[in-house]
Amino acid sequence: MPLRSLLLLAAATAAAPAFANEDRRELCPDRPGLGTPACTVEPGSMLFEIGLADWTLDRTADSRSDSWAFGDALLRAGLTSSLEVQLGWTMLGHARERDRATGDVTRRTRTGDVTLALRQNLSNPDGAGFSVALMPYATLPLGGEGVGAGDWGAGMIVPVSFELGAVSLGFTPHVDAAVDSDGDGRHTAYGSVVGLGFGLSDDVSMAAEVSLTRDRDPGGHTTEALAGLSAGWQPDADSQWDLGANVGLNRDSPDVELYFGFVRRF
Repeated sequence: MPLRSLLLLAAATAAAPAFANEDRRELCPDRPGLGTPACTVEPGSMLFEIGLADWTLDRTADSRSDSWAFGDALLRAGLTSSLEVQLGWTMLGHARERDRATGDVTRRTRTGDVTLALRQNLSNPDGAGFSVALMPYATLPLGGEGVGAGDWGAGMIVPVSFELGAVSLGFTPHVDAAVDSDGDGRHTAYGSVVGLGFGLSDDVSMAAEVSLTRDRDPGGHTTEALAGLSAGWQPDADSQWDLGANVGLNRDSPDVELYFGFVRRF
């Protein structure tokens, strides 16, 4: 989908009025946070999610890397009462790396890769009570060097959630054929996210999460550990504004990530 078409779609959905529909489920977006929900979009509806801005800082003994993503878009469409299809694309990414020893700076500005996914819910597709889903996905190497991965990847995510009133517990185990760091070939990566979500009011929700991922890259095995805190505000039944922050818990993880975005159902 061309960049101009996605921008027009985002503008149109943000401006469109939200019509009441008693058959619609409660809004259940993927944003924000580290984990993935088990709920699916109801048939006949679409969800447009976009990360408006995302900044990640990663410092090592040799370098400092700053990465920005603008327009990290995800389009979700309900196919059946328990199955949805997803199309994701990062419209613009910028990476800046500074060598601490020489002071040399490398900059890259490119579009990102495209992600295709299916989510099949196996229990309670509206996310109520106990809910679990299977989500195979694939990434297509359409992004530019330094922003895109450089090769195709794939994986399986198994979102699980337990909802108890205003409090929910979520698990997101995953196994991936992740792209090698040199952009050529794939290796195994696996891990999980554990999160606790809670509603502060009818319109505001928050979540605290921890993520662990073991990456068996041929260039060096690592274990990434992140902690995240995020919040969402729903001004109406069909939209949400969100923000969040992630921090690295060990040397293999980025130092900090800050982001905010928007969701619209139509």
